[in-house]
Amino acid sequence: MHLKCSELAEYGNEIESDSVVGKSQILARFLRNEFILDSKSTIGVEFQTRTLIIDHKSVKAQIWDTAGQERYRAITSAYYRGAVGAMLVYDITKRQTFDHIPRWLEELRINADKNIVIILIGNKCDLESQHDVPAEDAKEFAEKEGLFFLETSALVATNVETAFTTVLTEIYNIVNKKNLAADESQGNGNPASMSGKNIVIPGPAQEISTKKSMCCQAS
Repeated sequence: MHLKCSELAEYGNEIESDSVVGKSQILARFLRNEFILDSKSTIGVEFQTRTLIIDHKSVKAQIWDTAGQERYRAITSAYYRGAVGAMLVYDITKRQTFDHIPRWLEELRINADKNIVIILIGNKCDLESQHDVPAEDAKEFAEKEGLFFLETSALVATNVETAFTTVLTEIYNIVNKKNLAADESQGNGNPASMSGKNIVIPGPAQEISTKKSMCCQAS
């Protein structure tokens, strides 16, 4: 997902997973607050945007929704380059989709920047009776790998907004810190206000010191 702020920024982020885990539905809920019952699998890569407010600034998020099918991997992996944020999505009712996450994560880390902000998302938490992936398993994996974690439901809109804002806010904070550090190193000395300044990413995002784990909560 590439982000752009009206006075401020450009970032990169991306959604990845196996097919039919609901990532396109998550995106539709985030972008248009809608759920499409007859949604079809993503073919290749689809590109969409949404503008939101972070820290009183307008941020334009450019989002690449990549296909989960094996035959598209050569195409989708090319979009990892330059991304500074990613969402790895599995279906909590299908253990196999969670078991494939390490493979997607490895591919992401091979092709993307090593400091990319990543959130692990267990989708369809409204289907609690069909839970095939315990939240504790996902939390443990996320903590071990240094990922954010959240369970969502695109159907009933649980935690979808939170998932995106978690990643976008983390990226935004990293960019701010990097630019403040750059100002100080140039002898400006006053890190007071970023208002009215352009925020860009001249290089890889800096290390994230804190990761958070969150689980599904009824909306």
